[in-house]
Amino acid sequence: MPLSRLLLFIFGLGLILGLAIWLINSILAVYQQISNPLLANLLVALVIILLILIIAAFIYYAYLGGKKTTKSTSPKISPQDKSGTAKQTLKAVQKQVEQIQDEIAKQALLKQSRQIENNLQRGEVKVVVFGTGSAGKTSLVNALIGEMVGNVEATMGTTEIGETYRLKLKGLAREILITDTPGILEAGVAGTHREELARQLATEADLLLFVVDGDLRQSEYEPLEKLAEIGKRSLLVFNKVDLYSDEDVEILLKQLRETVSEFISAADVVAIAANPRSVRLESGDIIQSEPEIIPLIKRLATVLRAEGEDLIADNILLQSQRLTEEARKFIDKQRQVKADKIIDRYQWISAGVIAATPIPVIDMLATAVVNAQMVIEIGKVYGCELNGERGKELALSLGKTLVSLGVVQGARELLARILQLNLATYVAGKAIQAVSAAYLTRIAGKSFIEYFRQDQDWGDGGITEVVQRQFQLSRRDEFVKEFVKEAIARVINHDKQT
Repeated sequence: MPLSRLLLFIFGLGLILGLAIWLINSILAVYQQISNPLLANLLVALVIILLILIIAAFIYYAYLGGKKTTKSTSPKISPQDKSGTAKQTLKAVQKQVEQIQDEIAKQALLKQSRQIENNLQRGEVKVVVFGTGSAGKTSLVNALIGEMVGNVEATMGTTEIGETYRLKLKGLAREILITDTPGILEAGVAGTHREELARQLATEADLLLFVVDGDLRQSEYEPLEKLAEIGKRSLLVFNKVDLYSDEDVEILLKQLRETVSEFISAADVVAIAANPRSVRLESGDIIQSEPEIIPLIKRLATVLRAEGEDLIADNILLQSQRLTEEARKFIDKQRQVKADKIIDRYQWISAGVIAATPIPVIDMLATAVVNAQMVIEIGKVYGCELNGERGKELALSLGKTLVSLGVVQGARELLARILQLNLATYVAGKAIQAVSAAYLTRIAGKSFIEYFRQDQDWGDGGITEVVQRQFQLSRRDEFVKEFVKEAIARVINHDKQT
């Protein structure tokens, strides 16, 4: 129960008990005044029953009722509907990809799109075995398919690439494709590369078998939690139980179930021994014990029979949505590069205009016109066609914000201090206005980028928060020094030459 609900529950219960005590005292006073004992006893009994009903109703509302409200009431979406949504998403993402100018990135995304389309037609369930190299993943795969598919006594890091095998479970119409991934948490550059491959394979799975050989470490919990956050269904497989006593196995199982209870049900935490230790008999003979994986096979079959179609549809929908997001990031980066070039051009145009018209009133009008044209061009990059009036409106609105927040004054003081360190006093005084105009135009342009990225919306914090954030980013020492250096070359030296 959340703390707020618990406190409300305690307060409400205390209030009810207080009222109950007051009511009982009042009833006792009435009881003593009633001459008929039967009537008096009946009245007391009715009051007690009423109090019990009130307390029970309160407990039900505050605790059980609160639990029910946390359950999703949204209608269940069929696998067919999810597949249909995935198809529509893929069509949309293919249109997005056509806008990408980087040909390598475009072809890579189109290839992923075609792979997802092929997955819509496939008939297998993709199960990925994931975990550290020492947890016994390959041994688990060996036990499941009933034949050797790798070195079961291999040291950490032997499985260098994801290897896929076919498995048929009795009573399940679909074939299962089991992929044995490289181990995570391995040392060195090669280990890091293998871990990236393992994580990629895990994100493409319909169902994950996350293998551990003891209590869950934080380094194992984090990737498991992240996979759950993106919607991956997992079975947590506690392997090598033959190394523990029965009592320790029960303790560890309980700990594992508590640790992952937020995203994995208790029934999905299964204990097995994929490659049990050999046993030496009194005669001296050594017997290799049979794998103990029946609990996992039973749970795997139950999950796939009940949820197989949903798991496949969920995964395909997830992959298509992730592809959409990846395409969106490419396009956003592409747009930002174009917008930055526009800002770079207009900031020096603004500086040139101010340098040529040193009268303050004309300066402000000229800057507004420059910024209005800049915002129209940035809008085109983001697919927003603005007319001249709207451009002026946005430019003036942002200009007023720059003044009201003290950004204009702050920029002049900041740049004056740096320019006077690099130039003669007279030249610096003459240049401050022009360089400040370029600097403020840059802040305005960066603010407009955020505005268009959010579909012509300044966000929850409004224009004030956006401008303040861009001003803070533009005040970094490294940036200001480089900006002033370029300003001297473009504006000051150019002005001297003319």
